[in-house]
Amino acid sequence: MTALLPDVAEVTSSDASLRRFLHGLPGVDQVGAEARAAELATRSIKTTAKEFAIDLAITMVDLTTLEGQDTPGKVRALSAKAMRPDPADPTCPAVAAVCIYPDMVGVAKQTLGESGVRVASVATAFPSGRAAREIKLADTRNAVAAGADEIDMVIDRGAFLSGRYLEVYEEILAVREACARPDGSEAHLKVIFETGELQTFDNIRRISWLAMMAGAHFIKTSTGKVQPAATMPGTLVMLEAVRDFRDVTGTMVGVKPAGGIRASKEAIRYLVMVNEIAGADWLDPAWFRFGASTLLNDLLMQRTKMKTGHYTGPDYFTLD
Repeated sequence: MTALLPDVAEVTSSDASLRRFLHGLPGVDQVGAEARAAELATRSIKTTAKEFAIDLAITMVDLTTLEGQDTPGKVRALSAKAMRPDPADPTCPAVAAVCIYPDMVGVAKQTLGESGVRVASVATAFPSGRAAREIKLADTRNAVAAGADEIDMVIDRGAFLSGRYLEVYEEILAVREACARPDGSEAHLKVIFETGELQTFDNIRRISWLAMMAGAHFIKTSTGKVQPAATMPGTLVMLEAVRDFRDVTGTMVGVKPAGGIRASKEAIRYLVMVNEIAGADWLDPAWFRFGASTLLNDLLMQRTKMKTGHYTGPDYFTLD
């Protein structure tokens, strides 16, 4: 961990100074991180704790559809499912958000109304991030104007891997500014790293710190369009980063693993890791999310099994 964060303006005054800071962060022991994640994945929890964990995981889901074939009808159905995941059980909690493309924000916003389920929109030329900055900012502003509560942006991985750290920092900063609304409020910004393309755990730690210094409200593993997507060791490195960042600055930043998390047992393993690595403060949908399209169904199946003693059919909860 870095003992003291230098003045951000000084650190980000040039590519050279930002490089010195990021490359001065403690290196990640890859073997140690993988072993720690594997050990945490073996933890067992009691039945009552499992019931709590399943309901908590449901409240942390960003229910996602990001396909070229998305239609207003599909987004309305997804939004209805987000509000009432199990229509037969009013005690089942709602999910955290619906995550969609910018052109569907208005449809989701209208359907969700005052339910409390948030609308998250991907932006900035998702999933590649390959567009001029002006286009990325216009993409963000359009989503915010349509009513998005949260923006999930993608970094320029090519710039980061080429060592153009200041360019990445300034783009995140500009997108954060584009999240502002006329009334002075702002959409929360999640910064997607695409960890499967970052090559090393050291790079995951570096981009985590860079994004947090640029004002990210959340750091997110993946778009879900590249494999590998979310992994426990990669997420562990990000959890260590947000924990250390709060220790140094007093500012909490959320974490969102996305892509490939499909089973309740996987989600519970992530929650155990959150508690062990970052701490109990992050066990809240305000600070931890799952980006997923199929995880919710498995959580609902396991929840029903614990309540009734038997499983429903695998497609019982599917609305698509």
